[in-house]
Amino acid sequence: MHSAVDALLSRKGTPPRADARRNIDRLLAAARQALDEHGLAVTTRDVARRAGVGLGTLYRRVPSLEALLAAILVDTIDEMTDRARRALDDPDPWQGFVDFAEVYVRLRASSCGLHDVLSGAGSHLDLQPRISCLQLSVRRLVRRAQEARVIRDDLDWRDVPFALATAIPAGHTIGLTAKTDQWRRNLRVVLDGLRPVTAAGQRQPVRR
Repeated sequence: MHSAVDALLSRKGTPPRADARRNIDRLLAAARQALDEHGLAVTTRDVARRAGVGLGTLYRRVPSLEALLAAILVDTIDEMTDRARRALDDPDPWQGFVDFAEVYVRLRASSCGLHDVLSGAGSHLDLQPRISCLQLSVRRLVRRAQEARVIRDDLDWRDVPFALATAIPAGHTIGLTAKTDQWRRNLRVVLDGLRPVTAAGQRQPVRR
């Protein structure tokens, strides 16, 4: 478990008993699953039902559903931010950017809750400070890649997160069903479009 969730669940200052710890683990797994599937529309009853505990047990372990969801989302956003920062240390600016882009799109594609928050919902969860840190890291990552001439210099850095978000597929379109790896396939198209045009008028190939 990551730090934000640990801090929330250990707020009483003493380690929980073994049976309480099992309840905590079930609640956490249930909340993550519900958040991934239903986004911010998840309810306390849904989380408690999935965890196999009563509402009383849920509220004894966490101050509110919002606090639990916020802690889970903080951990995921921090994971994205950490990946962007580590990408800045990659000696290959393009490879570092691609590695970050894959994490960014994979996490958004796998969690409706994360996708909701990064799309502007969930202001009541007070995640803006974490999102601002992510923005700063992405801006640095994009500008480094542009200075290395591996991302088009006619793009504003703000264009890039929007472009990456378009790789997240709908489940269906015009009667077709998305493949299980559709986000990867979409991302390759997006990455190709971010590459500069060569002197011969062709895109630099995506090395992945």
